[in-house]
Amino acid sequence: MRKMIFTAAMLTVSAACTFAQWNPAKDNKIRTKWADEVNPASVLPEYPRPAMERPQWSNLNGLWDYAILPVGAAEPGKFDGKILVPFAVESNLSGVEKRLGKENELWYKRTFAVPSAWKGKSVLLHFGAVDWKAEVFVNNIKIGTHKGGYTPFSFDITPYLTQGEQKLVVKVWDPTDDSYQPRGKQVNNPEGIWYTPVSGIWQTVWLEPVAKKHIASLTPTADIDAQQLSLAVCVDNASHGDIVEVTVREAGKTVASAKAAAGQPLDIPIPGMKLWSPEAPFLYDLEACLYENGKLLDKVVGYAAMRKISVAPDANGILRMQLNNKDCFQLGPLDQGWWPDGLYTAPTDEALLYDIQKTKDFGFNMIRKHVKVEPARWYTHCDRLGMLVWQDMPSGGNTPQWQMHQFFDGKDAVRTPESEANFRREWKEIIDFLKPNPCIVVWVPFNEAWGQFKSTEIAAWTKSYDPSRLVNPASGGNHYLDAGDILDVHHYPNPKITLLNTQKVNVLGEYGGIGLALEGHLWQTDRNWGYVQYKNSKEVTDEYIRFIEQLKATIVRGYSAAVYTQTTDVEGEVNGLMTYDRKVIKMEEDRLRQANLEVVK
Repeated sequence: MRKMIFTAAMLTVSAACTFAQWNPAKDNKIRTKWADEVNPASVLPEYPRPAMERPQWSNLNGLWDYAILPVGAAEPGKFDGKILVPFAVESNLSGVEKRLGKENELWYKRTFAVPSAWKGKSVLLHFGAVDWKAEVFVNNIKIGTHKGGYTPFSFDITPYLTQGEQKLVVKVWDPTDDSYQPRGKQVNNPEGIWYTPVSGIWQTVWLEPVAKKHIASLTPTADIDAQQLSLAVCVDNASHGDIVEVTVREAGKTVASAKAAAGQPLDIPIPGMKLWSPEAPFLYDLEACLYENGKLLDKVVGYAAMRKISVAPDANGILRMQLNNKDCFQLGPLDQGWWPDGLYTAPTDEALLYDIQKTKDFGFNMIRKHVKVEPARWYTHCDRLGMLVWQDMPSGGNTPQWQMHQFFDGKDAVRTPESEANFRREWKEIIDFLKPNPCIVVWVPFNEAWGQFKSTEIAAWTKSYDPSRLVNPASGGNHYLDAGDILDVHHYPNPKITLLNTQKVNVLGEYGGIGLALEGHLWQTDRNWGYVQYKNSKEVTDEYIRFIEQLKATIVRGYSAAVYTQTTDVEGEVNGLMTYDRKVIKMEEDRLRQANLEVVK
C-alpha cells in the first residue's frame, strides 16, 4: 500500500512539473473546449494509422526541447525551451507561439528508450507530417531528409540505435510563401482569406517494431461490377518464395481470402457484397499476413469498402456523378481544417471527429477538403461515418493567388523545373497516402488557378495513376476541354450557372459565404468579413435556404454537386456554419438539415 501511495505521489509531482514547462495561454485568442483537455503527458494518444494497424507501437508526442536559429547554424548546445509536439511552433497549443521565417531553422530534441520487448525487431521512426523540409538525426547521425508538409514518412533507425537512451533531433526549414512549396492558405503576412503559417511537426511522431521483412502498405480497390476487391500489398525486403495472405471478414466471420507471392496483386471475389455509401457506410475488416517458408513474419489489420464513383448520362443526357451506379447529388461544405488553438492540428481526436459528425448532422453527404491534407485518422472517421470527400492538392508555386480565372483555355502559370518536380512528387505522395480510403471520390489538383500549370497533363496523370476516382482538374480555375472529368465553377454568394460543358460533369465548387460575426467567438475584433453578412441566426438561415432553392434550379439544368463556404469561421473569415472555436452553430440546425436533405435525398 505504501508503495502505491508513493508512486501516485511521484506521478502527481511529475505531472505538475510537466505542466509548469508548458503554458499555452499567452494571448487572448479564442480556444476550443478541447484545448483544455490537452495533457502534455498524453497528447493525441490514438493509433495514428488506422487503415493499417499493428498492436505494438510507441507514441513520441509530448514535450520536446526546441530552439530557433539562423539557417546553417549548428545544433544548439542549449535550447530555448519546451514545445508540445505535435503542435506547430506558431500555434497556441505548442506553448511557443513564435514565427519561424525563411531565415531561420527550427530545432527539436528529445530522448527515448526502445522497449526491451522489441529486441530482434527493426524499429521504424514515423512522422505523420512535418512542414516543410525535415532533417532527422538519431544519436548524432543524420539518417534522412523529407520535403513536403502534408504526408507521412518514416525511417528504419535500427542500425543507429545504441544501448540505453536514444537521442532524436529534427531540424526544420519552412519558408511558407517565400518559396514554391505547396502550403495551402498559409502566408507570412496573414489577412483576409490567408492564414497564419504552420511550421514544423504538426502530426504524431511514433515508433513501431517490425520484422526486417514486413508489409509496408495495404491498398484495397473495389470493383463492384465484378464483385471483386483488389489489393496491392507492398512488402519491404521481400525475397523469392515469400507469401502474402489476405483475409476479408464481416463481424469476425471470414467472407473471403486469397494468397499470392509477395509483390503480386490479389483479386478477391466478395460474394453477396455489401456496398458502402453515406447512408450505409459498411466496412469489411482486412487482415494481411506475410509468411516466409510457412513462418509468420508480419500481420497487419485494416479495412476496405465496396463502392464505385463514376459518371453517366441521366434520362435527359446530362452527365451526372454516380455512386454505386446510381445518380448521387453531392452537397457539402468547404472544409479548411483550421483550429484557433492548434492551427493545422486538432487539439484532440474527439475534436477532429466533431467537424465531420456535425457536417453529417447538418444533412451534408460530402466534404471538400480545401488545400490541406488531414491526418490519417480524419479520413478513417469519414470512412466510418460515410462522408464523401473531395481532396484538394494544397496550393503553392509562388504565383499570384488573388487572381481567379473561370474561362476555357486560360493561361496557366509557368513553373521552374524545381517547382514543377516538387509539385509532382508531393501530389503523388498525397495520392499514395490516401488511396486506401474509400471516402475519397474526387481528386482536385488545382484551386482557382493558384499555381495552376500544365492542367491537361496533370489531370491526365492523376486519372491514369488512380482511375478509381474522378478528377476535378481545377476547381474554379482555368478550364480545358480535354482535362479531367469535371467542370467546376465558383460563384459567390448565390448559386448560379456561369459555364456548362455537356462533355463533363458540371459542379458548383464554391458558393455561399454567408457571414455572421459573433462577439466573444472572433479571432480578431476587427477586419472580419464574409461575402455577405447578417445580424443573427435566423437571417443567416433564411438566406441559406434561399440559396438552396436557387441551387435546386441549377441542379435541373446540369449541376451534379455543390460546395458551400464553409464549415467553420477561420481567423478573419466569419462565414462558417460554426464559429472558429466550434462553440456556436450559427444557423438554425433543424432548418439547415431539412434544407440539405431535400437536395441530397
